[in-house]
Amino acid sequence: MESQLVLSILTMGGLGLFFSIFLAIANEKLRVEENPLISKINELLPGANCGGCGFAGCYDFATKVVEGKVKPTKCPVNDPENTNEIGKLLGIEVETTTKMVARVLCKGGNAEAVKKDTEYLGPRTCLAMHYLSGGEKLCFYGCLGGGDCVLACPFGGIVMNNNGLPVVIEELCTGCGMCVQACPRNVIELYPVDVDVLVLCKNLDDPKTSSQVCKVACNGCGVCARKLDGAVTILDNLARINIEKIKNLETVPVEICKTGALTKIKAKGNGSLN
Repeated sequence: MESQLVLSILTMGGLGLFFSIFLAIANEKLRVEENPLISKINELLPGANCGGCGFAGCYDFATKVVEGKVKPTKCPVNDPENTNEIGKLLGIEVETTTKMVARVLCKGGNAEAVKKDTEYLGPRTCLAMHYLSGGEKLCFYGCLGGGDCVLACPFGGIVMNNNGLPVVIEELCTGCGMCVQACPRNVIELYPVDVDVLVLCKNLDDPKTSSQVCKVACNGCGVCARKLDGAVTILDNLARINIEKIKNLETVPVEICKTGALTKIKAKGNGSLN
């Protein structure tokens, strides 16, 4: 009996020793040495893992940067100083980029958009309302007011105001684009922070219908297109901004838009939380 016990112990010990040696050799032979640059670059990234760069996370992005598959500036969240430091580590010159911020292209809140006669009683998320009933408003192009964009923002850069519309806090917005992906109506887009005038409407209805469903909708009248010399064009009953031409205009008379859809973004009172 004792001999069997000793034999079992020796057998188990021998097997343990054998597998330990085998694993040690395998680790030595199969180990892949990591480029130390990856860790250094990863430390210079924000660590938000938001996916705004299009990769799985910051470490994955750092790996692709070292491999030369993506430029350091493709991280929309990173601080410019850190991005420049990454360029120095790689021995490359980092191009200057313009900060991008999210803009909500809709002004049709609870006070402006006409509500349906029937009450919606389903889930309150934008995605659910969009697919189950089209929301509570007669406008099928505007903001649904469910706040999916607020939940999607990992930086607290969007809040809902008292009028049922999301408001972007420019100082906190990193331009990661998570809110853009979360909006089923596509009313949130990224724009250069220095673009100060936009058409805050996505309604494609004919002029009569758009005026009936929302009092601040663009009705495609074309006044802005005629007055702004190519900086605005009309397509599918909706005014479209030519960003470069708008940026080159010293002043844009937004008062020519009778519904207020053509808006100066940073005008006092615009984007209020109230």
